[in-house]
Amino acid sequence: MAKAKTSSSKSNVPTVPALSGEASLNRYLSEIRKFPLLTPEQEYMLAKRYQEHQDPEAAAQLVTSHLRLVAKIAMGYRGYGLPVSELISEGNIGLMQGVKKFEPDRGFRLATYAMWWIRASIQEFILRSWSLVKMGTTAAQKKLFFNLRRMKNNLEAFEDGDLRPEDVQKIATDLGVSEDDVVSMNRRMAMGGDTSLNVPMREDGDGQWQDWLVDDEPLQDERVADAEERNVRHALLNEAMEHLNEREQHILTQRRLIDEPQTLEDLSQQYGVSRERVRQIEVRAFEKLQKAMLRIAGEKRLIPAAA
Repeated sequence: MAKAKTSSSKSNVPTVPALSGEASLNRYLSEIRKFPLLTPEQEYMLAKRYQEHQDPEAAAQLVTSHLRLVAKIAMGYRGYGLPVSELISEGNIGLMQGVKKFEPDRGFRLATYAMWWIRASIQEFILRSWSLVKMGTTAAQKKLFFNLRRMKNNLEAFEDGDLRPEDVQKIATDLGVSEDDVVSMNRRMAMGGDTSLNVPMREDGDGQWQDWLVDDEPLQDERVADAEERNVRHALLNEAMEHLNEREQHILTQRRLIDEPQTLEDLSQQYGVSRERVRQIEVRAFEKLQKAMLRIAGEKRLIPAAA
């Protein structure tokens, strides 16, 4: 790899393409595909340059190489009736925050870290824009806001008007909110409505929203982020397992971490205890494992403190 430049000349700093509205979306999506993706080595060197020297050229290269990831994530929120261009712009703000706080020596890729900031920025923008969910609402209500449409699709609750009582109960139970919250949120979102994918992008009727749906094939940086996240989770699991004693590790592994779990009866015979005792050990070990993983993730700052 060529030696990284140290010059901070403004002429060398790549700029984010302008996104002034929906009419410029086509051009924007075309332009961001021209920015090259970074190898792990290039990304690390650029991140170190920014971290140690606040090099604007390094920061700009990190941002522009991940603009496609922002667009991909933003497209996933297009069902809330807001302009895609505005969702992308907010996601870009989140990406810049992620770049600013990224610590390359932690051992994971920027995409893995930045996508938390991108999603958080877009979600906060949607909540502010809808004027349906105040900023002081609980995490459970925000979860309801961003998951209600998906759960209705899973339940095939496509009809207009109120949900069926059994659907309300199912959604409320799964998301940990009251049935009244589900009914109220469904009515509010129905009033807001969705933007049709057949709406023309321009006043002259040239092109529809559905023409710009993202390819189902994952982007390269998204595949890298997914793979990196799996590696991080696997490493967290291995490290957290060390906080369990030998018996807890064995029982938890045999009950939850293998393709063909052993029965409580089999394990009770191995340890000479009752099946209920094995179940208790399994539950306790799982709770200890969860707490250890959360503590380790927090210590390593794998997610932003605001998430």
